[in-house]
Amino acid sequence: MAFMSPVSRPVSLPHPLLPAADWADRFTLGLPVENLTAREAARLALEHPPAWVRRLMMLRNALVRPFGLKRAAERVATSETEIGGFPVVSAGDDRVVLGFDDRHLDFRIVIDVRRDRPRGQTLSVMTLVHRNNLVGRLYLAAVMPFHKLIVRTMLAGIGRRLSLPQKT
Repeated sequence: MAFMSPVSRPVSLPHPLLPAADWADRFTLGLPVENLTAREAARLALEHPPAWVRRLMMLRNALVRPFGLKRAAERVATSETEIGGFPVVSAGDDRVVLGFDDRHLDFRIVIDVRRDRPRGQTLSVMTLVHRNNLVGRLYLAAVMPFHKLIVRTMLAGIGRRLSLPQKT
């Protein structure tokens, strides 16, 4: 099956998962699988980031330390309460919501899996952000180009892995 690239989709605000959100984006990807759960998709996306993403997160941690902002997880952990270093807000088979509130901004990562294709599923990753102050606005402006690249790269990685012929 041919691999498809992630596609940007609009998000309507306000959104019930973060009603105060003032910024959002969403990317979707068609997948050639039938039974992927949202939790499995979240793990595929977040547990094994590329080395360049890990280095960017280390740089981010160093840069935000003087401002007292929460640091990204050094260790990419997964448990019932955390996936890829992000706290689980809620989880079901079709949707996982990750995120937390901080002084500068509140955010949610929403991973949805829909069985809406003749042969496969659609994976959607939506980011919702409420910028609490000027620091939040500046922070989001600084990380935006990286955020979009990271989300697209992680979705594309899932698509490539799931499109590969399975060894039997």
